[in-house]
This record gives sequence, structure tokens and C-alpha cells, in this order.
Amino acid sequence: MLDDVRSGDRRALSKAISRVESGEAVYPGELPDVPVVGVTGPPGVGKSTLISSLISRLRGRGETVGVLAVDPSSPLTGGALLGDRIRMQGHVDDSGVYVRSMATRGHLGGLAGAAGDAVRLMKMAGFDRILVETVGVGQSEVEVMNVADHVVLIVGPGWGDEIQADKAGILEIADVFVVNKGDRPGVSDVKRALAETAESRDAGILVTTATTGDGIDELIDWIDRLQSV
Repeated sequence: MLDDVRSGDRRALSKAISRVESGEAVYPGELPDVPVVGVTGPPGVGKSTLISSLISRLRGRGETVGVLAVDPSSPLTGGALLGDRIRMQGHVDDSGVYVRSMATRGHLGGLAGAAGDAVRLMKMAGFDRILVETVGVGQSEVEVMNVADHVVLIVGPGWGDEIQADKAGILEIADVFVVNKGDRPGVSDVKRALAETAESRDAGILVTTATTGDGIDELIDWIDRLQSV
């Protein structure tokens, strides 16, 4: 099966990820150096929409993209609620894009327990870039730093007070701060609230509007600069 994954067989990749979700260990050996970007942030700030815009831009550059979207578990089935995959539906017919939703299954830290193995399998599959989206439930979602090379924190207008109230957790691991929904009031207040932390981390603060694509190219440029260091 791993040979099939290496050859680009997406069905084999899906089966392999399902097996690591069931608790099987994977020993992929040496892996290609594939950039992995973590995308995190509170609920409702547009993470999935922004990722969809990132996919469109990256595909326009000829890059293949693998996405691991970690969703809350359904209280009835224990499976992922699949909200992220629905929002990325526009890429479903693109063979250069692979989106996998994974349920947390009670695992804390913003990811699923099998997320690390899933990312390793995606690297084996030969994508040019991998994006990992966390659940988005709070400041304790720092586990993404263990699977991603760099972390993008997405917030929205109106989050200035929350940022000022809590300087710990996810703020301390972000390499790029993005204020999404930049066409709404309150963006300047959030940028001011982020300024001290961003300066201490030498991190960028960008404004995007994912629904229109505004600011997405600048975000990719920032990510590329981080990857080149």
C-alpha cells in the first residue's frame, strides 16, 4: 500500500490514513522535504474559506496541495463533521488537490491523534505543499507546531479584546498573523492588539478577505519567505 501511496494513488493514500486513524503505526522511511503550513484560529474567522483561496492561488502556480482538515467529532458517530471539506468543495474535481477531514476523537490540542502520521503519508504521496487546519476551539491549540514547519494564526475583526486578554498559547507559536474579513470594521484594532506579540516574534501581520481573494498573494509570499530561511 505504501508503494501505491508513493506512486500518487489517492485511493491508497485514503486507505493508509484510515488505517493510521485506527491505530496502526506507519514507518514510511525517508520522506521528501515538503513544506507543511499549519492554519489555526478561533471559530468563525474563515479558516476554511482562506484555505480554499490559498489552494486556488497555489494551483494557479502549478503546485499540488494536500490538506488535512481536523474537525470536531460527531457526538453520535464519532466521525468528523466534515464542515471543512464542504467549504472546499470547489476543488473536488481537481486531481492536484487532496482534502482529508479527520475527527479529533476526543484528542486535545487542536489536532487528531493520527495527524502526525497522516501528514507523513501525505509527504510520501508527493504533494508540493501540505496545509493542516486545526479544529479552532481555543488558545490551547498548540499541537500544530509539532507537525507544521510554520503556523498561520487567523483572527477576525472584533477579536482585539480577546487577544489583549490572553497573550499565551497559540499567539506564541504563530509565524504569521492574519486578520481575515478585512472588509469589516475593527481590523485596525486587532492589528494594534497583535503588534507587540508580532514584533517580539518577528512575525508578519497581514489583512485578507478570503471571500474575494484580497491579501492571499501577500500571505503566500510571507509563507514562501519563511520556508526559504
